[in-house]
Amino acid sequence: MVHTTHEAASAAADVTERLMLDGQKLAWHMDRVQAWERGERIAPITIDMALTRACNASCWFCYAQLQESQERKYLDTEVMRGFLDDCAEIGVRAVSLVSDGESTLSPAFEFTVQYGRSLGIDMACGTNGWILTPDKAGGVLPHLTYLRFNVSAGTPKRYAEIMGLKEEDFHRVTANIRHMVEEKRTNDYPVTLGLQMVYEPRDQDQLLPFAQLAVDLGVDYAVIKHTSDDERGSLGVRYDKYKETYPVLRQAEALTTAQTQIHVKWSKIGDEGRREYARCFGPPFILQISGSGLVAPCGMLFGAKYSKFHIGNIAEERFKSIWASDRYWDVMNYLASDKFDARRMCGALCLQHRVNDALDKHIKKFVPLTAATGSSPAHVNFL
Repeated sequence: MVHTTHEAASAAADVTERLMLDGQKLAWHMDRVQAWERGERIAPITIDMALTRACNASCWFCYAQLQESQERKYLDTEVMRGFLDDCAEIGVRAVSLVSDGESTLSPAFEFTVQYGRSLGIDMACGTNGWILTPDKAGGVLPHLTYLRFNVSAGTPKRYAEIMGLKEEDFHRVTANIRHMVEEKRTNDYPVTLGLQMVYEPRDQDQLLPFAQLAVDLGVDYAVIKHTSDDERGSLGVRYDKYKETYPVLRQAEALTTAQTQIHVKWSKIGDEGRREYARCFGPPFILQISGSGLVAPCGMLFGAKYSKFHIGNIAEERFKSIWASDRYWDVMNYLASDKFDARRMCGALCLQHRVNDALDKHIKKFVPLTAATGSSPAHVNFL
């Protein structure tokens, strides 16, 4: 089916109205929340993982440089087949290929996307887009819930500086994205295509060019988000400077069109790297796995110095065995106990931040979670 321009714009507008690009979606998973409150061993709703630790870019802000954990294991198609079988069996609802490596570099990438979807698991991918050339579109677009391109600049020169690639790579990647947009429209694929800019105030000159690039490419959305740092501030992120960029962020959002939603992650940016909660309740709901195969509660605990939080490796042991082990739940329970304080023992603005905040308020009865009514947002299984 080929959309007319009007039909395509209407479809895009419908998707962007349902996108929830900030916050969390626990209200659509109250069965899992209630089971957790009863003390049951719940399966993650979302698993965020990589298929490799390798990457062909070297973004200055990349948290993966702080995450080297152990000997890297090879996650081949057989490892991933077993992993995805286990996910389907225990009730994992979505797998996002993001985490600490460029998953498109893995020979198992296309298989993982296709096989996971065949099992009824929602699949998604975050990528720098370098390797997703036009010939690969048909192998992944029909099977993905969303495909997000990390393009943390809007001009070739600054793209090269920020992402550690070459200026000509900017043109290669944007051509790849443009082709994916065309393929989606031509074949009526339900996948949502987006751009992401990870920024620190020093790179605010790229906020408007990035937003305009997203509009020019015709993607469904573009999200502008904060940079995460560890508890020691190793990346030198100046959270106190983000407020100075608010006027430009508002200008960027004003570039939104019927086709392309420009969205700023205001809630996390506004937190300025601070947490109000001490206990970490999120990992049982949204788990992270390294491209090394390491299973840990979250990416901020991948590093070797956090070995007491490391649970197992999916290249060495079946995931369902790791998940069912006392070790897995001992770690999860420790993070949720008064022995752990996320305010001083974790880095800033982690993947689970909004889920943690919501569960903390729910447990304290400040803002109780209730089951959502009405239609669900897009990508509901990606918390």
